[in-house]
Amino acid sequence: MFAQLKLEDLLFIDIETVPGQPSYADLDERFQELWAIKSRQLAKIEPDPADIYERAGLHAEFGKIVCISIGILRETTDGQFTMRLKSFCNANEKELLEDLCDLLNTKFTGKSHCLCGHNIREFDIPYLCRRMLVNDICLPKLVDCTGLKPWEISHLDTLHLWRFGDSRSFVSLDLLAALFNIPSPKSDMSGSEVGRVFYEEKDLNRISRYCEQDVVTVAQLLLRFKSLPMLRPEDIQFT
Repeated sequence: MFAQLKLEDLLFIDIETVPGQPSYADLDERFQELWAIKSRQLAKIEPDPADIYERAGLHAEFGKIVCISIGILRETTDGQFTMRLKSFCNANEKELLEDLCDLLNTKFTGKSHCLCGHNIREFDIPYLCRRMLVNDICLPKLVDCTGLKPWEISHLDTLHLWRFGDSRSFVSLDLLAALFNIPSPKSDMSGSEVGRVFYEEKDLNRISRYCEQDVVTVAQLLLRFKSLPMLRPEDIQFT
């Protein structure tokens, strides 16, 4: 499997999400009631919905996307790979998603193109598709897996690659990075802090850097899977 992977066909992707509102109190009455129902499903004990609202960003029905980072690999004549990175960050989710769709619909339309990330099959791609529908955006062909059987979906997920058929366990990207001696993608902050950084610090640049680290780490992981030289700092270009 690893030997057959053509890295230059992959579009590495990662998204960062936050709760749809700064706090539970900012929700309208209808969504407060709906989050209260959801919070009871999430917690083992009867929760105060406001206390766990920070987890709303994990659910496309209650959260939104604030940053999307993508990257592509290119092989040089000496066999070393380089990576080009681009991030879309915007407090306006509709504009953010439209910018991504414009890129996918113009630059990544070939049959060989494939999205790649960690846990993208269960999180990033479904989340993207759901939020595109909420924002009345047509799904680009590259992300649309509507009606497809699991084995027909082409998205390459490093979590699934690492499972080797074992569907019982979740292994974080940070753990795999440590295992393969790759710098941690969580050096600045963790995913649980993204909502605070967005709403309180209003620092989209910091969120963008954090998101880009995940994209680079997934690429490094695939290079290690294929026993290829890892990217050096000078091999990574930001656009």
